[in-house]
Amino acid sequence: MATRVIIVRHGQSTYNAERRIQGRSDLSVLTDKGKADAQKVGQTLGSLAIDKIYCSPLRRAKETAQIIQASFAQPPALVPSENLLEVNLPLWEKMTKEDVANQYPAEYRLWHEAPDQLAMTVDGAEYYPVAALYAQAQRFWQDVLADAAGQTLLIVAHNGINRCLLMSAIGMPASHYQRLQQSNCNINVLNFSGGWGDPVQLESLNQTAHMGVPLPPPRKENNRLRLLLIRHGETQWNREGRFQGIRDIPLNENGKNQAQKAAEFLKNIPINLGISSPMARPKETAEIILQYHPAVTLDLQPELTEICHGLWEGKLETEIEAEYPGLLQQWKDAPATVQMPEGENLQQVWDRAIACWQDRVKFYSQGDGSTVGIVVAHDAINKVILAYLLGLSPAHFWQIKQGNGGVSVIDYPQGLDKPPVIQAINLMGHLGTVLDQTAAGAL
Repeated sequence: MATRVIIVRHGQSTYNAERRIQGRSDLSVLTDKGKADAQKVGQTLGSLAIDKIYCSPLRRAKETAQIIQASFAQPPALVPSENLLEVNLPLWEKMTKEDVANQYPAEYRLWHEAPDQLAMTVDGAEYYPVAALYAQAQRFWQDVLADAAGQTLLIVAHNGINRCLLMSAIGMPASHYQRLQQSNCNINVLNFSGGWGDPVQLESLNQTAHMGVPLPPPRKENNRLRLLLIRHGETQWNREGRFQGIRDIPLNENGKNQAQKAAEFLKNIPINLGISSPMARPKETAEIILQYHPAVTLDLQPELTEICHGLWEGKLETEIEAEYPGLLQQWKDAPATVQMPEGENLQQVWDRAIACWQDRVKFYSQGDGSTVGIVVAHDAINKVILAYLLGLSPAHFWQIKQGNGGVSVIDYPQGLDKPPVIQAINLMGHLGTVLDQTAAGAL
């Protein structure tokens, strides 16, 4: 990818601690915890080659950026940008969330259920905060990417604008604004293949392990269902770059090690259900993870089997190109248009994987308590599930990264009755790095 962008939310602020709406108010400053967490981000990123740091000019973000900047042996330039200002909520600024909910009940409910439809009247004119913020994020990308080819950029900003930066980059609709989580001092990673309008890959979302928080906590204590979507550990065919598909290739030693690290990472999480593709590589990954949760019986779901690559299976890219000239490039450029020779197309995989996911969510969210489970599957399966949850289509398939052993976190606060919250995608901290360094491999 031509340009890597790391996006960080500012550290905890005084208004965060007081549960106040901040918006563009500049009265809120970092707490001691916010400063300490910013130092942890700096320690995590300090060894990377960052070319430039962009930040919001608001104090809580700018101070976070300055603390991170000081962690580099050769500090990158720090550039404040008005296009990184937080969402503008002038009627609610400085109010506690409880007071807003009481004084503006209909508007506050709309903010959570259909945020792109929330309107405020400011200076006699109707104003849509989320739509305006989404357009602001697009302007930022258009301004910055033109001169950023080959660089690694760091952005330090806010909850709302960070969501819109991520959403606008990958084509996620503004209506899904509340589906993304952005924890204080988190780390997100985007990979741009070129300038604005060229394909973008979401490598990771909302990493928090560097702050000693393995998984981002649910927004509400009575979260109905949490599913940890995990890609199986590495196989030898992953390492060699061979297309696997429905060939039942087992984990190699590195893959077993990745699964064990995931198991240690999730050891103290109260897991009470397990779902897996029946193929050897995800099933073994799931069994290694569940060694610390012996009461859980694995629920094998055939619909989660990897995409069938048909006659491509067992082959390297060079062999596929020789036998099917141009089709591999079409798979990379427009995956939803490709029918695998004697295999599946992406829509078929999408239909069966999403149907299975929704069925399992419905089944496991019926109880009164809070349920936490693992779902272990494959690269293509995980990508289509995440694309669906993000409001994307099969055409966006390559915009989701899934590394071997990576963990994604999806909450269903009220089961299928309400939209999910995508808490994290492709967490890599348990594998020893904030960046995904797993084998590129094939599917």
